[in-house]
Amino acid sequence: MSDAGTGLAGFRRYTWWAVPGTNVGVLILFTAEWVLDSDVPLQPRVFCAAALVVEVAAVLVLLDVRLRGTPARLPAGWPVAGVLAAIVLGVCPLALRNYGLWPVGPAIMMAVIATYLDRRARRRLVLTATAVAALPGGAVSLLAGDGQLVYAALFPVGVTAFTSWAVLGPLWAWDVAGRLEEARRLSAELAVKDERLRFAADLHDIQGHHLQVIAVKSELAARLAEADATRAAAEMEEVRRLATDALRDTREVVRGYRRTSLNEEITNATRVLASAGIDARTTVEPGAISESARHLLGLVMREAATNLLRHSRARTTSIEYRVADGVARLQVSNDGAFEPAADTGTGLSALAERLDAAGGVLEWTRDGERFELTACLPAGKETR
Repeated sequence: MSDAGTGLAGFRRYTWWAVPGTNVGVLILFTAEWVLDSDVPLQPRVFCAAALVVEVAAVLVLLDVRLRGTPARLPAGWPVAGVLAAIVLGVCPLALRNYGLWPVGPAIMMAVIATYLDRRARRRLVLTATAVAALPGGAVSLLAGDGQLVYAALFPVGVTAFTSWAVLGPLWAWDVAGRLEEARRLSAELAVKDERLRFAADLHDIQGHHLQVIAVKSELAARLAEADATRAAAEMEEVRRLATDALRDTREVVRGYRRTSLNEEITNATRVLASAGIDARTTVEPGAISESARHLLGLVMREAATNLLRHSRARTTSIEYRVADGVARLQVSNDGAFEPAADTGTGLSALAERLDAAGGVLEWTRDGERFELTACLPAGKETR
């Protein structure tokens, strides 16, 4: 799953540091201290040092792949290498009766592998690993008779359970956030498709009747052409009139579709942004304004809403519209501008030229993550 262009970029950075970073840090902190301990025999320290390098690499690779997509496939080789390294990191300390260290490596690798499984298999693996974690330490403690049976059996259980929660919890939240982002994108697309379907339905209703009648009368005129030329001419005149009516009605449908109304655009933008998970707060103080000015400001509102959906990670947006001192002013701001500044493309530039020709102005500014678009037009001046 690519998070470019969405609100997940910051969350992914946090998840990266919270999951791979934390687990690698724990592995290195606890295992390296034991590896560098001169009281520990040299051979197990060498084995554990090599195994530590392999498991750290495996954890980083596997979690990076997991964060890139859901569902994700286990990359070949790394799971096997990680599991073998985890076994070495568990067996060497356990052979020397270090009951606190031996479960760390195996627990982390088990949790990482579990992130690739479906919910049922994941639960089964975690529960089984947590239960089995009591056996190795408990068995070694019983055979050694060192009196640490409770610690040797229960501490690895706690380590395994806690590690599973620490790894799987944030990744579960990551998956939920990804699904919500996908739902937001689909909601915005559905809003556009609904508008297209509405236009198609209107066009069908207008054209369907006219074309059906034209077809019938044309067929009748063709039959009458030789038998009754006068009546055939009358029918063709009726066909001409119907074609003119159909053309006029079609133009009215297209004009109504292309001609925007500021109030309707604000209402539609609020609805679409809300469905996309953006809190749209509106302040509208209407006043007398020409139809052409209302149309231009409606185009600005439509472009602003489109840019919000496509080119921002906004959580809230503010829409303010006022008419005062003969000037209509529309301001749209949001808290999700990209770094670097969002590309305005040609849409806003073209609108700025149209507003300038109409005696108005269109400006946009960016301050940190805040993006603000302001359009001003003479309220009563007719524009084309």
